[in-house]
Amino acid sequence: MTLPNTQRCAETAVQPIPSGLLPSSDLLVRACRGHRVVGSQLLWFARDIAVLHERRLIGHGGSVDTGRAALQENERRRSELVMAIDDWIARGVPQHRFGATLHTETIGAVIDRLAEASVRAHHALMTLDANDEVLHGAWHHLAELADAYDDLVRDVLAGRRRLPEW
Repeated sequence: MTLPNTQRCAETAVQPIPSGLLPSSDLLVRACRGHRVVGSQLLWFARDIAVLHERRLIGHGGSVDTGRAALQENERRRSELVMAIDDWIARGVPQHRFGATLHTETIGAVIDRLAEASVRAHHALMTLDANDEVLHGAWHHLAELADAYDDLVRDVLAGRRRLPEW
């Protein structure tokens, strides 16, 4: 972020994510909130993961189903969606294996964390006072994850970073 009336040097300018292969974090967060977005199947996966996080963290009508079977089913479904994302990535996004640094997480795991952070931030926005530090912390966390996701996508598409094969 630059200050008003200052110039950004060319090396630090943020490059846009190439369209087509992977959605931007902005589109992912909008999909997590249930906004209709057009694009990759990953947006549908992200929305489904966010719904599961909402059920786990917030529940239906404010009550969370803490039954063991419900919790296990929620976790099982989230794991399936993360694996579906990783499978989609493996089949559709070219990976540069030689010379690229290995990332510690798969894109599916990153989208899962981004969806959870989105749910937490929006829930905090709806339930906490505007001056609450938890609210600001939740939005700061979401912003950092979004930036990290965008950086990862740019690096993967440019061949500077590769994803684990699990």
